[in-house]
Amino acid sequence: MVSTLLVSLLCSIPLPEGPSPEPLLPGHFPDRLHAFVWRNWDLAPVERMAAVVQTTPENILALGKAMGLPDPPAISEAQLQRTYITIIRANWHLLPYEQLTALLGWTESKLAFTLREDDFLYIKLGSLKPACEPLLYAPPDDEAVAREAAIAAVARAHFGDDAGAWIDPPLSFIEKLSAPLENKDMPPRGDSVFDPRYCYSYFALYGDPLLEHDPFPEGYLQRLASVGVNGVWLHAVLYKLSPFPWDPSISDKWKQRLERLNALVIRAARYGVGVYLYMNEPRAMPAAFFEDKPELRGVPLGDYATLCTSAPEVRSYITNAIAIICAAAPDLAGFFTITASENPTNCWSHYRGAECPRCANRGPAEVIAEVNATILAGMRKVNSRAKLFAWDWGWREDFAPETIKLLPDGVALMSVSEWHSPISRGGVDNTVGEYSISVVGPGPRAQKHWRHARDRGLNTLAKIQANNTWELSVIPYIPAVENVARHAAALRDSGVSGLMLSWTLGGWPSPNLDVVNEIGRRDDNGKPPTPQEAMLRVAQRRFGPDVAEAVVEAWHVISKSFSEFPYDGGVVYKAPLQAGPANLLWGVSTGYRATMVGIPYDDLNGWRGVYPPEVFISQLRKTAAGFDEGAAMLRALVENAETTVALQEEANLAETAAIHFRSVANQSEYVLLRGGEESTSRNRIKDILTEEINLAKRLYGLQRNDSRIGFEATNHYFYTPLDLVEKVLNCMFLLENAK
Repeated sequence: MVSTLLVSLLCSIPLPEGPSPEPLLPGHFPDRLHAFVWRNWDLAPVERMAAVVQTTPENILALGKAMGLPDPPAISEAQLQRTYITIIRANWHLLPYEQLTALLGWTESKLAFTLREDDFLYIKLGSLKPACEPLLYAPPDDEAVAREAAIAAVARAHFGDDAGAWIDPPLSFIEKLSAPLENKDMPPRGDSVFDPRYCYSYFALYGDPLLEHDPFPEGYLQRLASVGVNGVWLHAVLYKLSPFPWDPSISDKWKQRLERLNALVIRAARYGVGVYLYMNEPRAMPAAFFEDKPELRGVPLGDYATLCTSAPEVRSYITNAIAIICAAAPDLAGFFTITASENPTNCWSHYRGAECPRCANRGPAEVIAEVNATILAGMRKVNSRAKLFAWDWGWREDFAPETIKLLPDGVALMSVSEWHSPISRGGVDNTVGEYSISVVGPGPRAQKHWRHARDRGLNTLAKIQANNTWELSVIPYIPAVENVARHAAALRDSGVSGLMLSWTLGGWPSPNLDVVNEIGRRDDNGKPPTPQEAMLRVAQRRFGPDVAEAVVEAWHVISKSFSEFPYDGGVVYKAPLQAGPANLLWGVSTGYRATMVGIPYDDLNGWRGVYPPEVFISQLRKTAAGFDEGAAMLRALVENAETTVALQEEANLAETAAIHFRSVANQSEYVLLRGGEESTSRNRIKDILTEEINLAKRLYGLQRNDSRIGFEATNHYFYTPLDLVEKVLNCMFLLENAK
C-alpha cells in the first residue's frame, strides 16, 4: 500500500451528518437556480457554476444578465483560496455536499476536513446541513422571466448598471499591506513595559499557513513594527512540523514547513518582531488508530479519541517534536498553549478525564500542568531561548488555582484580561466573558489568576483584543480608541509583563495598536503617559497637529457610546453583528437557530442573550448613535486637514460600525413585530424595511470602496457588495407583499 492506515483515516474523514432540515429559499428569487447564479456571480468562475448545474456558461451568463448583473468579474485562484468559507456559507442552503464540493474544486475529503478542522466551521454553520436536492439547470418559465425583469429593475434603480461590482477589488488590501514601507514613514517605537506585544496576521489562512501563503510579507511586518508590535503568532500542529512517531507519512512536508518557519523567524527579526506558535496538543486521532495501540487511547470522542498524555510514549512524542521545532528555528520567540477546550487534546481538555483510567485519579490540574511541562522539556532539551505562555482559557475555577501552582518554573501565565468584569447595560447586570472593547478590563478572574502566578514567581501576560472583537469584526479596527487606551493603562499599572493583542481577528496596523504601544512607553523621567496623552500623540502622528485634539474628542464620543453596547456571550456570538444589513429578513419564522459567528437567521431569542428585546434594541440604537456622531465629527475635519484620506477612512469605519449596530436593532424590532395585526406594527415594519434598504445602500458604498470591510481572517468575507444588493431585493419584496 502507498499510504498507511492513518493516512487513509485522516484523508477520508466522512462529511458531517447532523440534522438535515428543509433549506431556506427567500421569495425575492424565482427559484433556487437564480439564487445560485446571483450569490456566486462574484465568488466563482462562470464555467465552474455551469458545470455544477450541468449547463453551458452562456446559460449562466444569460440568467445573470437577465437579473441586471454586470459582466462577471475574473475570479483568480488566489481569490478562491481565500474566500472558500464565503462560498460555503453562500451555498449552504442551495447545494448538496457533492455539488458544493464541485463548486469549490475540492475532493469530498478536503471539504470534510475543512468543515471539521478549519476553526470549527461546521459548528459555525449550525452543526447541520440543509437537505438540498441536486440543482440542475432548466430554462426559466414565463413567471421566472417576469421576476428576472423585476429584479433587474430594482438592481438598476438602486445601484445602476454595475450592481455588486467592487471598486477596490476584493482582497486588494493584502497587496497594499505587503508593499515595503520607506523608513521615513516609521515613527520611533521606543521601549515598552509590555514585552511581548504579539498579534495574528490580518489575512493568514488558518489551516496550513507555512505552506499555503506567506502570512507575514515584508511590508506587513514593517507596518506592524511601526505601531509597536514586536511579535506575531501562527497556528501550528505538531504532526505537521515533526515526524509523527506512529506514522511519519501524515507529516508529509514537515521539513519544508520548518524551513519556512525559520525563514520567517529570521525575516521578522530584522524588524524586531518575534514569532510565536500556538500549541493545542496533542491532537485527537481517529478511533481506528487505537485498535493496535490501546495503551495510547484516552477519552473517546465520537469517532475520535484523545492521545492520553498520561502515557509516557505520548509525552515523549510531544517533547521530541518541540525539540525538533526549536532546533530547526533556533531564534523562535516562543509558544503559547490552550489546554482546556477548543480542540479536544489531553483527556481533561473537555473536562471528561474521569473517563480515562489513567487520568481519572490524577485530576485536571496535574494533567494540564504536565502538558505544559512536557512542552517546556522539549524546549530545554535543545537549550532553546524561546518562552512558553500557558493560557488559562477554559480552566475552570475549581482547578485553575491548583493548575497554576503546579506549572513548572519558567512558564508565564496568560489570562483574558476582561473576563468576569461586572457590567450593567440598560439596567441589566451581567459579566463579561471575552472579546470585548466595550468593557475596559482587567476583570477579577484575570487579576486573581495573576496573583496566584506571581505568588509562584511566574511572569504574567494579558490577552486582549486591541483592534476589534466579535462585538464587531468586519472592520479592521473599532475606533473606540479611548477604551483601548484606558484598558492598556490599567494593565500597565497592574504589572502584567506582556500582551497578546489579538486572536485571529485584529491584526491591522492601526491607531489602536499604536496607542497601546504609547501607553507602555515612559518619558526620560520614567513617567508613563495618561490615556489622553497617548491618544493625542497618536492622533498628531496620523492626522496632523491641527486636528489631533478634535480626533481624540471623536474617539471619546465613540468610546463612550460603545460602553452602551449590550454585551453578552450570546450576543457577540449569535447576533447578526458581523452580517449587519446583509442578513436577510423573513416574513415568517424560519425555525433556524443562530450559529456562532456564522448564520444569524431570524433567531432574536438567540441574538439578545440576557437582555429583554426592548432593552437589547434600545442599547444598540444608543451605541449606533454615538458611532454616527463620531463619524460626523471626523468628516467635519476633512476639509481642514492635510491627512484627508486617513480621516475619511477613520470616519468610514465609524460609520460602518454604526450601520451594523443600527441594522441589528432594526432586524430585532422587525422580528419582534413580525406577524402583528395592529396597523401601528405594520407601519413600523414598513419603516424598518425602508431603513434597512438605506443602510444596505450606505454599507454597499463603503464596502465596494474598501476591500477590508466585511473581511475577517477565519471567516473570510461575511458579505460582499452583491449580498447588500440582495438585501435591497429582499426588503423591496417584503414591502411589496406587506399587508
